[in-house]
This record gives sequence, C-alpha cells and structure tokens, in this order.
Amino acid sequence: MYEETTHHASVAGQLSMLDRFLPVWIIAAMAVGLLLGRFVPGLSAALDTVKIGSVSLPIAIGLLVMMYPVLAKVRYDETRRVTADRRLMGLSLGLNWIIGPAVMFTLAWLLLPDLPEYRTGLIIVGLARCIAMVLIWNDLACGDREAAAVLVAVNSIFQVIAFSALGWFYLQVLPGWLGLPTTSADFSFWAIFVSVLVFLGVPLVAGFLTRLLGERTKGRTWYEGRFLPRIGPLALYGLLFTIVLLFALQGHQITSRPWDVARIALPLIAYFAIMWLGGLFASRAAGLDYGHSATVAFTAAGNNFELAIAVAIGTFGVTSGQALAGVVGPLIEVPVLVGLVYVALWLAPRLFPHDPTLPTR
Repeated sequence: MYEETTHHASVAGQLSMLDRFLPVWIIAAMAVGLLLGRFVPGLSAALDTVKIGSVSLPIAIGLLVMMYPVLAKVRYDETRRVTADRRLMGLSLGLNWIIGPAVMFTLAWLLLPDLPEYRTGLIIVGLARCIAMVLIWNDLACGDREAAAVLVAVNSIFQVIAFSALGWFYLQVLPGWLGLPTTSADFSFWAIFVSVLVFLGVPLVAGFLTRLLGERTKGRTWYEGRFLPRIGPLALYGLLFTIVLLFALQGHQITSRPWDVARIALPLIAYFAIMWLGGLFASRAAGLDYGHSATVAFTAAGNNFELAIAVAIGTFGVTSGQALAGVVGPLIEVPVLVGLVYVALWLAPRLFPHDPTLPTR
C-alpha cells in the first residue's frame, strides 16, 4: 500500500504546473468562453464567419495546434507492434463501432424519450468517434502514444466509411424494428471527409515529418530530450484556446437553455462513465497492460464533437435541438474525461501492479 501511494504521489508531483492544475485551467477556459459568448455582441457570428468545412477557422487552428505536439511525440517506427496486437485492435474496434453507438442509442431513448431532437443529436454524437482530443487525454494519463495514433487513424477510416450507414441504421432501421419513431437524415459524406482530413490528416503528416526530419538531422536523443519538451506545452495551450472559442461560439445558446442542457448532460455523463470503465476493465481482462488499457478506454469514451456539431448543423440547422445536443457534448466531455485522467493515474498501480508501463513521469 505504501509503495502504491508513494508511486501515485510521485506521478502527480512530477507534473508541470500547467498539467497539475489542468482542471482549473479548463474550467476557467469554459467559463471565459461562456461569458464571452453570452455578453459580447456579434462574437459568435464573427468566429463563425470563416470556416474549414463546417468548423470555424479559429477553432480549427486551435485543434491543429493542440494535436501537433502529441503526434510529433509518436514513435512511428513502433506502430507495427500495435497493428499486430489483435486483442488491442479487436477490443477498440468493437467498443468504438459496435458497443459505443449502441450504448448511446439506448441511453438517449431511456433518458430522453420525450425530446426527439436532443435524442437524435446524442445518437449522432455517439456515432462520431474521437480523432482529436483523445490524444491529449491519453497522453496526460500516460497511455501508449503509438497505440493512440494507430487507433485514431483506424477510427478516422471507419468514420468516413461507416458514419452514414450507422446513422441510417440507428435513426431509421433499428427504431423501426423496435416500433419506435424514426428520423430521416441525409449526412454529407464531404463534411465527414473534410473533418477527418483536416483534424487528423494535417497534424498527423506534420508530426510524422517533424520526427523524421528531427531525428535525421539531430538524432533521437536531441529530438526527444530537447525539442519535444519545448513544443509540448503547445498542446495544452491549443486545448485551452479551443475550449474558449468553442464555448464562446455557443455560449448564448448554452446559457439561455440551462434545463435543456441538464437533460442532455445526464445520458452523456452515463455514456462516458460506461464506455471508459468498460474499456479499461475489458482491456485488463483481455490481458493488456496499463498503457494499452488506458488508450483503449479513452479512445472508446471520447467523441469527435467537431464532426457531430458540423453534421447536426448541416443536417438540421444551427438553431436545432440536434445542434444543441452536439454543443453540450464537449461541455460535459471535457471535464469528465479530465477527471478520468486522474482516475486512471490513481487506478494504475492498483489494477496493474508490477506493470512496466505504469506512469513514471
């Protein structure tokens, strides 16, 4: 017990000031964004003037800055060992593309039976698997970076291929089988493709080229010991910047409908808890180590809220209930998954004793 407590304390003690007080900075960023969106006239319209695909350009820049340092840390020459691990790949694909959408569908119908627009919005959130912020949460929890990069890439491919088909199944086919009301929706393949290309493709290529050129010119020791520590804080700065802008963009809508936000929040909280705990314990039961288990858990729990919001707005309109449900997604996901980072660090030595991949930073 003493060794476990000391180990956990050493992990927390070695975190930087920015990492250690991350929940405080995130709550502050959310509050600033909400206040700006509520009380600064025309800010939301100004932020939404220029877009990449269906996402505001300033938010897109924040996401790219956030993801680049994390993807620059990945050792791409080690990704083959990830793809060769059938337990890891099978668990992740099953949780993301079979269990996750089914869990969100069930929670949405159980907890929002009288609110069809919000229910549809949540189902769309459940179909949009995470390809962005999950890299931050996984890195903070000391999960396996190479596994996270591979699983995010796989999710991106599946997102382009399967999103529309799953939307049709969960909004029309399955409700029809169960005798429930159905929803017609025509998702834009182009919007999904652009989201994946911009928010994963650009930072992935940049991160890969940075490591390739950095190691060739200066060597791995310099790259990982000198260069990466310099660019590392950019990820969290980008995260905080993105959160401020995201909530400023939708601040008025969120603050003007608090009861609706509370109703939408309930199934979201349940969803994140079920998927994260299910991913962690299923991975442990399958014999995966802590690093891979944490990665499976976070990739299963996270969602691509950028895509969900873009699809909901493009399909149902910016003032629709479906769009509000998409906007509430990150409002709940960000603090919940930050909290789960600390839960992961606390559980690590207890669930995975003597594991060589336990957090040591």
